[in-house]
Amino acid sequence: MKVTLITHTPDPEKIIASSAKLCYSDTSAMNLMEGLDEQKTKSFVEMLADMGHESPIEHITFTFGIEGVSRTLLAQITRHRIASFSVQSQRYVRQDNFQYITPPAIAENPGACEIYKKSMENAVRDYNTVSDILEKKYYQEFISQGIPEKSAKSKAEKKAIEDARFILPNACETKMMVTMNARSLLNFFKLRCCNRAQWEIRELACEMLRLCSQVAPSVFRNAGASCCSGKCPEGKMSCGKAEEVRKYISSLKKTV
Repeated sequence: MKVTLITHTPDPEKIIASSAKLCYSDTSAMNLMEGLDEQKTKSFVEMLADMGHESPIEHITFTFGIEGVSRTLLAQITRHRIASFSVQSQRYVRQDNFQYITPPAIAENPGACEIYKKSMENAVRDYNTVSDILEKKYYQEFISQGIPEKSAKSKAEKKAIEDARFILPNACETKMMVTMNARSLLNFFKLRCCNRAQWEIRELACEMLRLCSQVAPSVFRNAGASCCSGKCPEGKMSCGKAEEVRKYISSLKKTV
């Protein structure tokens, strides 16, 4: 997995502080911005974080480049609706030698790992076989319609992999760009930094939190799994390791 913070709102904490102050001031947003030094900004944003006043933080966004994750993760992260996603298409990008993600529990077990590897190899072989069969079929159809050879070949390949992709497993590696505002990120971290979250999306969420904390530490001072800012809400389903989770999340927020 590779996670890169590609861009974010400039002066994010100053934007938050000025937007919150504007609600109670008759001056302009720019005047408020100019009147905020680093210490005033930090103190005000920390106060907002401690109060749980989250609407002003919707004004700042973070865009991440994410690679080396599975389609399983994709299905989970897109459930977070207040976000923007751009994902590598299996409809237009041929996966003739796709990379795949191996769960740690499988990687650690030689027997399971061998079966898993063969399954992936079979998927690659079958995907390519079906793609080739369909491509030949569509190519002949396009040629018979009078479409030039070069164009017919390109169209046939795209149409073939559109159906062949149904063979691809959830383990298939994908890439995406994700943009979220800070309020959505707080919710994302609360749910996905939790020990009960699936391992891959938990790893992603923790790395995203680490990157965000370097840019806006006051905004994300209380961010993390639910148990980082209160009692675990999972009840009988709790992992029972709240203190361990808090220590780990705290270590992610240490800025250079």
